[in-house]
Amino acid sequence: QVQLVESGGGLVQAGGSLRLSCAASGDTVSIYAMGWYRQAPGKQRELVAIIARSVSSINYADSVKGRFAISRDNAENTAYLQMNSLKPEDTAVYYCIARTFGGDYWGRGTQVTVSS
Repeated sequence: QVQLVESGGGLVQAGGSLRLSCAASGDTVSIYAMGWYRQAPGKQRELVAIIARSVSSINYADSVKGRFAISRDNAENTAYLQMNSLKPEDTAVYYCIARTFGGDYWGRGTQVTVSS
């Protein structure tokens, strides 16, 4: 079992920045990738960014490339999402995901609201 706790969401004006954190606990040695999804009202949950444990593989949604940066600290079992140049369309609940060979684990989500 893996437990995830997100933090760092909030309200920001367009053009501003936020940094999300996701701390993993439990069976962290089984995690091979961590990342972030988001879900806006009335829309499907979508991948934002994901990073492999080795940090050798990183993928971003096209809509956030050049504005968001994902990183992870394996020693602290924590993943980060630095979000810059935020737009109103980035408004959503952001969920942390940990991928293991036994399945995926999700955090409860953190709200990000970008005002125009």
